[in-house]
Amino acid sequence: MTKMFEGKIALVTGASRGIGAATAKALAAQGAHVILTARTAKDLEAVEDGIFDAGGSATIAPLDLTDGDSIARLAAAVTERWGKVDILILNAAMLGTLSPVSAIDGAEFARLFTLNVTAQQVMIASFDALLRKSEAGRLVALTSSVGSSPRAFWGAYGASKAALENLVDSYADEVKNLSQVRTAIVDPGRTRTQMRAKAYPGEDPSSVKEPAVVAEEILAMLQTEFVSGHRLVVEG
Repeated sequence: MTKMFEGKIALVTGASRGIGAATAKALAAQGAHVILTARTAKDLEAVEDGIFDAGGSATIAPLDLTDGDSIARLAAAVTERWGKVDILILNAAMLGTLSPVSAIDGAEFARLFTLNVTAQQVMIASFDALLRKSEAGRLVALTSSVGSSPRAFWGAYGASKAALENLVDSYADEVKNLSQVRTAIVDPGRTRTQMRAKAYPGEDPSSVKEPAVVAEEILAMLQTEFVSGHRLVVEG
């Protein structure tokens, strides 16, 4: 039986746990060769082992996304080995400290924007040519409801997600008539991740959906001919 992403090259950031790991495993289960990126090699190796044990294929690429030179080196290595990227999942992000806007720590705010916004722009810039080499390049960025619906104490994280959405949608508009690249924003909703546990320490984890549910929704979306700039909100 032919798998839906057989022969595709996918790259997932923040792939060591949570939604990133679940999406990487789901893509690999459907035939994609998945490049796994995150800062911690040990955690990436565990995800890679899970993919191999399930009969899939993956390559780990430990790196710090806040280091633009590392991203450029990764893009060069992917270009040399595979010559294209069919699916790029921009999942890596940091929550930061939830606080009133008037009390946001400037140094932390800068770090948050470096990862959640600046690094994402560098990823898009570095992998644009590789996405264009695909017959149907797809870029998917993970966001949060607070990016479009501001909430008290979430100003720093929400502002970073609003900026990310604007970047991705602007890129979508730039490439839609020049290539086969299409983009989508995914709001995963209430999901059982370490980030959510940090934001809602008193919440019962079993009361929210598992990351695999989001992963399956992303894969289902990737099978459709969605219009660039598409937004998927995962309910539940």
